[in-house]
Amino acid sequence: AIFQQVEGVIKVTSGYAGGTVLNPTYKQVCTGTTGHAECLNIEYDTSKVTFDELLEMFWQVHDPTTLNRQGNDVGTQYRSVVFYHNDLQKTTVEKYKAELNKSGAWDNPVVTTLEPFTKFYPAEDYHQNYYNSNKGEGYCQFVIRPKVEKFEKVFKSKLKKN
Repeated sequence: AIFQQVEGVIKVTSGYAGGTVLNPTYKQVCTGTTGHAECLNIEYDTSKVTFDELLEMFWQVHDPTTLNRQGNDVGTQYRSVVFYHNDLQKTTVEKYKAELNKSGAWDNPVVTTLEPFTKFYPAEDYHQNYYNSNKGEGYCQFVIRPKVEKFEKVFKSKLKKN
């Protein structure tokens, strides 16, 4: 819901990465035993938005200080993680994380993990475009919508023009 709005983002796919189970299902990932994290694969036009800009947005839209937890969702499948594709991305994330910790932007240390990208598994169809397809649902109203509204205010200049 958030990254789809960013100018230069071509496609956002919900899915799973970082685990050992081939072709995992949501039900399997939810057990916390697959090693996979729920995550996004973001395809983008580097002439319109940079990795650094997407990374800045990433740090803003979730709590990177809670280990294996996002809101009420608990388990390794909810870890804050960046799956890097090359050494430059890894170095960039490490630098940004260190700067955030040094700055005191968060009351607690940033615990986001950095893991090499190996394979991404798209989530089931009903997980794709979830917010836009389910805006009236409680989870969307009380968890996602406030994040979307905050994002739209903070990153107004980065949004796609309608």
